[in-house]
Amino acid sequence: MNKADLLNKAKSKLYIRNYSPRTIASYISSLNNFAEWLIQEKVNQVTDKEVEKYLYHLKKNRNRSISGMKQTVASLKILFTDILKKEIPDSLNIRFRKEEKVPVVLSEEEVAAVIKAVNNLKHKVILMTIYSAGLRLSECLALTMADMDFDRNQIRIRQGKGKKDRQTVLSRTLLSEMKDYLIKFCPKIFLFEGQKGGRYSASSIQAIMKRAVKKSGIKKHATVHTLRHSFATHLLENGTDIRFIQELLGHKRLETTQIYTHISKIAFDRIKSPLDRLSL
Repeated sequence: MNKADLLNKAKSKLYIRNYSPRTIASYISSLNNFAEWLIQEKVNQVTDKEVEKYLYHLKKNRNRSISGMKQTVASLKILFTDILKKEIPDSLNIRFRKEEKVPVVLSEEEVAAVIKAVNNLKHKVILMTIYSAGLRLSECLALTMADMDFDRNQIRIRQGKGKKDRQTVLSRTLLSEMKDYLIKFCPKIFLFEGQKGGRYSASSIQAIMKRAVKKSGIKKHATVHTLRHSFATHLLENGTDIRFIQELLGHKRLETTQIYTHISKIAFDRIKSPLDRLSL
């Protein structure tokens, strides 16, 4: 089986299993990289030792993240079980040590500063939509006019992460800006469209956020996803039940949402540093 046949067969298997186009593209990319790395070796003759060498190469030389490593392992498992019809090599039966990272969060004042730093109406509404509804970047890009329920102040997220639909809030403040935006830009299908129509690009939104953060003078490493983290943290700090926040974010497990309890101001406001007790 040559590389092209292998990748086409893998793509068909993933499509039948109802994987999202984005996940399929990621898996095919991982399999393509693996096939390219083997060079002389045929994929159907690869040994457990070769697989382990490849994983070591990704981590040591490419500094692949834990999520990237997990994705590679998942794609290689599909390669062996579904394409090559072989047992999964022992080198793929591994558990990764979880990285404990605290997300960057902006204060309410900092979010306001970022939004105020944007003059372009479309750009401003995009950032306001992501923050006010706690959206992932991909979810914002996928929003259509049909997803906006202006009467009930709700936004429908279709086929978010894990292929789940959910509802989230449509801010009244955003609604006011949104009306001006719709009159000026008249989007036809997607809520946010490029100059030539079609879906707005992810890189454009990332650039908008980067410029706004720089202009506002904020020194934190704030990205588009930081707005989603800030949304969840601010809801928690203002008394919203964490299980409701879980639903709004579309988290499968409550443990994922609970990370915001570790960075909430509520917890830190109850703690008094021992330095504050000293007479200096």
